[in-house]
Amino acid sequence: MEISAYYETKTAHFGVVSTDWLAQAQSATSIPNPTLSSPIPIQHNKPFSVIDEFNTWRNQPHLAEAVAAIRALAAVIRSSQATTMMELEIELKKASDSLKSWDTTSISLTAGCDLFMRYVTRTSALEYEDFNSAKSRLIERAEKFGEISYKARKVIAMLSQDFIFDGCTILVHGFSRVVLEVLKLAAQNKKLFRVFCTEGRPDRTGLRLSNELAKLDVPVKIVIDSAVAYSMDEVDMVFVGADGVVESGGIINMMGTYQTALVAKSMNKPVYVAAESYKFARLYPLDQKDLAPALRPVDFGVPIPSKVEVECSARDYTPPQYLTLLFTDLGVLTPSVVSDELIQLYL
Repeated sequence: MEISAYYETKTAHFGVVSTDWLAQAQSATSIPNPTLSSPIPIQHNKPFSVIDEFNTWRNQPHLAEAVAAIRALAAVIRSSQATTMMELEIELKKASDSLKSWDTTSISLTAGCDLFMRYVTRTSALEYEDFNSAKSRLIERAEKFGEISYKARKVIAMLSQDFIFDGCTILVHGFSRVVLEVLKLAAQNKKLFRVFCTEGRPDRTGLRLSNELAKLDVPVKIVIDSAVAYSMDEVDMVFVGADGVVESGGIINMMGTYQTALVAKSMNKPVYVAAESYKFARLYPLDQKDLAPALRPVDFGVPIPSKVEVECSARDYTPPQYLTLLFTDLGVLTPSVVSDELIQLYL
């Protein structure tokens, strides 16, 4: 694996970054997980449906939507009745398109499917093997990609630990399973820290995260979204997840991430992003209006006159200059390195 420029500079941010980090994190998560086999055996008397397979995987509470799609695409290869590589690739492409159209606003779902297709089918060596051998090779690659994606969260949690120090206060916006994994590991490592959770309107994701942290006995405080600037003086760092990481090194995430990063930047607080590599998307938004609309109903608890327009966008774009580091399963990256990593992923 090519080492990112961040490692080569060995910049210090509350800890020394070394090239051993990624190897240590990956070895710590190298034990195969028994839950990775298909949750329901393929029924040969029933036509295979990639959407049904996807929904079966998606119902597992700790599995990300993109990983569910990757698992479903692996099942497409296993169940395929194709007799040539061309037929199999066409079948995979149709399945991938079906999954992407299931939710056209999901950046991670689209990126996960695209990366799967690139990873599994990108070598021309398959053209020189007999079909059964080539299909077996595809299945091996599909399973490997699914395994890497499944373990990404644990790798990221391991890489982030040196940045969380005793006595720190962390501001978190939105509910991110990766960020929760980071904080859970820090708590298990007996680190002493407290967390400020923004309320996360309109769906109150901060309440959900605060409940999970309370179960871990982590000191947690809920902050209303409009009090981010008011509370920032007490904060040592900001941690957020991402719906997607774009080519500029910026992120697309839950509405309010941009303003949180703006406040943090103005007060010299580091903003850390925890995101899996399957969320790296070939997108280059220039401003907020470049994003595909992802609308969410907003309930104010009181009647709103029909003449009053309500902003229902569910996410915003945070440019790279407001982000400090991205913790990914590819390593710890500066925003400027993201485009290089994207090129490597999609080659």
